[in-house]
Amino acid sequence: MDYINAFWVGGLICALVQILMEKTKLMPGRIMVLLVCTGAVLGAIQLYEPFVEYAGAGASVPLLGFGNVLWKGIQKAVDQDGFIGIFMGGFTASAVGVCAALVFGYLASLVFNPKMKK
Repeated sequence: MDYINAFWVGGLICALVQILMEKTKLMPGRIMVLLVCTGAVLGAIQLYEPFVEYAGAGASVPLLGFGNVLWKGIQKAVDQDGFIGIFMGGFTASAVGVCAALVFGYLASLVFNPKMKK
């Protein structure tokens, strides 16, 4: 049942974002920022954690989940280090994911060398 919940929740998030992209004039970058900020706000008001418990990877993998990870890192760093944690927490919480995205993106660019038109 966990796989089914992750599949339909993740698919619903993707479908809603696709509708948002097609029905508004928002650029994809702005939609991505909106998703990350929404995940952070939902984490701040304690609504995202029950959502992740229900949907698993369907809720934690999309950009909403990245915003929630940033929020949790900032919250933990502020509790430990005070005000300076606002600036450190997001980096420490998301460092592994961002690093993996950069490394695998670079490897994919080496493997799938696209032909660029001049």
